[in-house]
Amino acid sequence: MADILSIMNLSKHFDGVVALDNFSLSLEHRSIVGIIGPNGAGKTTMFNVVSGFLSPENGEIRYKDINLSGMAKHRIAGTGISRTFQDLRLIMKLTVLENVMLAMKDQKGENIFHVLFNPGGVKKAEAENRDKAVSLLEYVALQEKINDPAENLSYGQQKLLSLACCLATDAELLLLDEPVAGIHPEIIDKILNIIKELKEKGKTVVMIEHNLDAVARVSDRIVVMDEGRKVAEGKHDVIINDPRVLEAYLE
Repeated sequence: MADILSIMNLSKHFDGVVALDNFSLSLEHRSIVGIIGPNGAGKTTMFNVVSGFLSPENGEIRYKDINLSGMAKHRIAGTGISRTFQDLRLIMKLTVLENVMLAMKDQKGENIFHVLFNPGGVKKAEAENRDKAVSLLEYVALQEKINDPAENLSYGQQKLLSLACCLATDAELLLLDEPVAGIHPEIIDKILNIIKELKEKGKTVVMIEHNLDAVARVSDRIVVMDEGRKVAEGKHDVIINDPRVLEAYLE
């Protein structure tokens, strides 16, 4: 399979501290890759660079045939990349449904021309977006919470909502930052089942997780990071027996 994302020799420092050290990674289309490593290993920094929230000092990022290096984050999102965050970034005072609808791209109601000269088209598009949002909330089993403020959800339900917002963008490449951290095992199972199904739906997924069991259950390949570097890569059974992994992460 052709690579959908190629990360080549990324470097990033913060006040002299190495966050990414010549980091490279290739992702095949329709694959799931798990990223593990201790705190401070550079995992989230790598996501921030790929999604345009940080600029790399060196290196190149290519999504399909597009060079993302130096591109603004909203333009990167427009290429077909979406992500979740550790801090979720939901709008807590808005309803569950409103959060999902806000995540959708290219809404006609955001264009003043359509509002003024095609109000019927705007109304139709909003109805279609609402139907799509409802379907996504049914998919993540939040349909009964549709009119509740996001702040009223449990933390696990907020993780599901964050995932639904990510899916609402219709992105082909999804970067999931700790999607199952700190939640009940029942919701962990639900999220992992959704992630596995995403591959079947044509998506490519990269997930950062500390839960090695969760990563092993869904990933085609696991990458281990430490001090900004890739120290190991492979299947779960190979990774857990790699002495570099034992030194960096598992002990």
